[in-house]
Amino acid sequence: MAQKNQAQINELLEKGVDSIYPNREFLEKLLNSDKTLKLYLGIDPTGPDLHIGHAIPLMKLKAFQDLGHKIILLIGNFTALSGDPDKSHARARLTKKEIDGNVKTYKEQIGKILDLEGENPVEFKSNYDWHSKLKFADVVDIASNFTVQQMLERDLFEKRIEKGNPIYLHEFLYPLMQAYDSVAMDVDGELGGSDQTFNMLAGRDLMKKMANKEKFVLTTKLLEDPTGQKMGKTEGNMITLNDDPKDMFGKIMSWSDEMITLGFELCTLAPLEKIESIKKEVKSNPRNLKADLARDIISIYYSPAEATSAEAEFVKIFKDKKIPTDMEKVVVMNIEYDLPELMSSARLVSSKSEAKRLIEQGGVTLADKKITDWKKKVKPTDGAILKIGKRKFVELVMKK
Repeated sequence: MAQKNQAQINELLEKGVDSIYPNREFLEKLLNSDKTLKLYLGIDPTGPDLHIGHAIPLMKLKAFQDLGHKIILLIGNFTALSGDPDKSHARARLTKKEIDGNVKTYKEQIGKILDLEGENPVEFKSNYDWHSKLKFADVVDIASNFTVQQMLERDLFEKRIEKGNPIYLHEFLYPLMQAYDSVAMDVDGELGGSDQTFNMLAGRDLMKKMANKEKFVLTTKLLEDPTGQKMGKTEGNMITLNDDPKDMFGKIMSWSDEMITLGFELCTLAPLEKIESIKKEVKSNPRNLKADLARDIISIYYSPAEATSAEAEFVKIFKDKKIPTDMEKVVVMNIEYDLPELMSSARLVSSKSEAKRLIEQGGVTLADKKITDWKKKVKPTDGAILKIGKRKFVELVMKK
C-alpha cells in the first residue's frame, strides 16, 4: 500500500468530482485507513475507439492506483449485448462478433493512462463471465430487489414516456445487469461519469441487499460545451485516445473559451491550485490558455515533443494559411469523379451523405476552389489538394 498523502487524497476527492455516495466523509475515512480498496470502472465496448470522455474516470482511477488501491477495468461485453438505454430510443443491440472486434485495442488505449504492469497493475474482467452463467431463476431473484417505480425514476425513461416513445422490457434489465457486476466482483467502490449515476446507485443498492456491504460510488463531471452538449461524433469534436496529435490539437482549439477551465480540470494532470489561477486568466488570455490545454492533453497520450510539433502544424495551417507538411495521399485516375463517392470510397468521410452535407455547407475545397454542388462531377489533377472541413488535407496523386 502506497504511503498516504493527504494532499493527494484531497485532490482525488475534489478534482473533476461531481458526487460521492454515500458522502465524501465515508470515502475519505476509507482512504485514510489501511484498507486496500477494490474499485472498478465499467466500459461497454460499443465502438473500437475510447474517447476523452472515457479518459476522465480513467484518470481518476489512476489517482486511486497511485495510492496503492486495486483497480478493475470491467469490459461490459455482456451488457453491450443489451445496450444502455438512450433518452429517445432503444439502442441497437450489438452482436458478439461486433463486440469482440471493438474491444481488441482497449488495453493498449487504457495503458496510455493506467499502469498495466508493475507492482499494482490493472486487472481486466469481462461481465460475460458471470452474466452468461446466470439461470432465469437467478435473474428473477436479482429483479426482486427493484421496483418498476425505481426504474421509471431514471430521467431518460421519464423523457421517453413524455415523448410517447416505447420502453422495451430488456432495457429495464440493463441497470440490473450493471448492478450485479458489483456483487459478482465484491468491490468496495465504482467510478463513472455522472450520466451513469442511476446504474451505479442500483449497484450500490444491490450490494446492500445481497452482500450486506456499503459500496461507495464516485461520479465524475462530464466534458460539455456551454449548451450542456457532450463531446461527440455528431458534433465532430470528439477526441479519441488514438487521434493523431495534429487532429487533437485542432479539435481542442475549436472548443469554446468557456470549456478551457473544465478541460484543464477533467483532461489534464494540472493540480487544483493551477486550475484556480486559470479561472482568473481565461477571459484575458483564452487563445494561449487553449493552446496550453491542447499541449497538456497531447503530452499525456503522446509526448511533449509531439504536442509542440502539433502546435507548429496548427499555426502553419490556420495562422499562416499554409498546407500541412505531411498529408494523406489518395491515388486517382484521369477521369471525372462523383466527389461524394470519391470521398467515401477513400474513407475521407464516414458516408456519402456526410460528404454531401459537407459540400453543401461549403466545407470542401479542391485545388483552392470551393465545391458547393455535390452533383457536379470533378476531374482532379495530379498533386491537387482536397481540403475537407477545417483540418483535413489530402493530396490527390494521379495513377501512373
